[in-house]
Amino acid sequence: MSQAVFEKLVALFDAEQARYRVMTHAPVRTSEEAASVRGTTLSQGARAMVCRVKHSSKQRTYVLAVLPANRQLDFVKVAAAVGGKKVSLATPEEAQALTDCEMGAVPPVSFHPELLLIVDPGLASRHDEISFNAGLRERSIIIATEDYLRIVAPRLETVV
Repeated sequence: MSQAVFEKLVALFDAEQARYRVMTHAPVRTSEEAASVRGTTLSQGARAMVCRVKHSSKQRTYVLAVLPANRQLDFVKVAAAVGGKKVSLATPEEAQALTDCEMGAVPPVSFHPELLLIVDPGLASRHDEISFNAGLRERSIIIATEDYLRIVAPRLETVV
């Protein structure tokens, strides 16, 4: 649970004059629950998954793969996007260290220099707004998609 991450997000979006709103709701555990309490569609949800990409026995890259919540992550595509050989989800401890959030509350924004942000183009192009957990399972942000893309400047790669 990271109030600090929530505050960083709000400060970033305010500083960049983003069009967004914050929702406080009962804690959610699934993307379906989140869409229901937000009053959004499942495909508007930005699912952020912390992945560990193995390049060799000694070299790894961490990726924050962001995709529409109604789709499944394709590990082969994540590996191809960063020139890796094998991809797995990061452990809860790794995800916590890289995001300061528990899994399920990770926003689609990287504040860590070793966490590469990759967003699937399907999320970036389908809706005028996207929604996501904002560092806490009981806080969500709904933001104009074009503002999100402008502010976080992610690498767009197909990961579904």
